Amino acid sequence: MVRFCPLFSGSSGNSTYISNGSFSILIDIGVSAKAITDALLEIGVKPDEIDAIFITHEHTDHIKGVRVFASKFDIPVYANIATMNELLKDEKFASNVEYRVIDSPVCINGNTIKAFSTPHDSVSSCGYRIETNDERVITVCTDIGCVTDDIRNALNGADIILFESNHETNMLMNGTYPYPLKLRIASDIGHLSNRCCAEELPKLVKNGTTRIVLGHVSKDNNTPLLAETTAVTTLKMHGFERDLDYILSVAKPSGNGIIIV
Repeated sequence: MVRFCPLFSGSSGNSTYISNGSFSILIDIGVSAKAITDALLEIGVKPDEIDAIFITHEHTDHIKGVRVFASKFDIPVYANIATMNELLKDEKFASNVEYRVIDSPVCINGNTIKAFSTPHDSVSSCGYRIETNDERVITVCTDIGCVTDDIRNALNGADIILFESNHETNMLMNGTYPYPLKLRIASDIGHLSNRCCAEELPKLVKNGTTRIVLGHVSKDNNTPLLAETTAVTTLKMHGFERDLDYILSVAKPSGNGIIIV
């Protein structure tokens, strides 16, 4: 049985726990080592049960706790080569941490983790598609400015997805952020809007996605209700009924306790 839990999601920190009994991984640790330890214990997971940490990109809200947590519990860290070089350059690893560059799918006890490229203003960001040994498929995809063919391929056929619904465009453009920051967020290497997220969902549900978690929801330029309503309304327009054809939830910034099986 797969356990999927977004422990933290948003600009203050990101981390997602995925397990099925034969493997346990974290995607990103953008909070302190203590915070991620406490969050794991709250869902009944001992930190030393984690087999690997996979990093999407080098921004602080995705790597803040990696160095201490990986060192303390002797956990290998995976990232693509450009991200890994950036982490090593900035000394984000303790000397005893084993770091591994992803240049092909990673297999852990018959479970496969594949990285795919994502458009974001970092050195080389990625998302992850996990194919478990009990035939479940999970895709984690946030911090994207637009939806590319690589992203669509990684989402297609996944029964569980964590997908970015970062901002409501009018809130962003009429909000208090400096204008250059607004343009960065709204750009093709920024963050995905509610509308752009929602437009992708009908095809995904048609192709087998049954559990949708909306992630990285901005606390300043969005609300969970707006993100949720945009997605549910769009899916309804295409003939899909919530709780009948799919289950949808919104990841909270922290301590949400959502466990999807």
